[in-house]
Amino acid sequence: MAAVVAVVLGARLLAAGKPESPPVRIGGPAQPARTGAPTEPRIYVHVAGAVRRPGVYRLVDRGRVAAAVHRAGGPTPAADLSAVNLAARLTDGQQVVVPTRTAEGSVAGAERPISVGSATAEQLEELDGIGPTLAERIVEHRQESGGFGSLDQLGEVDGIGAKRLEALKEALAP
Repeated sequence: MAAVVAVVLGARLLAAGKPESPPVRIGGPAQPARTGAPTEPRIYVHVAGAVRRPGVYRLVDRGRVAAAVHRAGGPTPAADLSAVNLAARLTDGQQVVVPTRTAEGSVAGAERPISVGSATAEQLEELDGIGPTLAERIVEHRQESGGFGSLDQLGEVDGIGAKRLEALKEALAP
């Protein structure tokens, strides 16, 4: 019996000289194992207007406008989400503008601008100087190029010169 006690005490004395092992974390989200596989491509999007935290956000490439608005804290109570196509795909460098509404339902201080990044051909036809053919060209160019990062890129559409581009900038939002 004395031998067993001596072995146990000896083991404790030897263990006392070793540093303590780090504590084990229990709870919280599990961290995925790093496999070295590439992550999803990311883009930068500027979210402005009637959102809680306007700014530039890094999002998944080809994500949706709704994700960008959500990332910016969601819409403010004054936001007019009917003026924004929340289902539109995002592209790198894109600006998403969430306008505010007034009591009459129009955008504060102006007629409701049409978003060139999400407007249908029919909505574009409502603008002065855009007929059915040009509206279709704008929509096709947007789909082929992955969207418009700025209104200046409308100048790349066949049939939109510098003069028409300047006139359209008044009625369009990115």
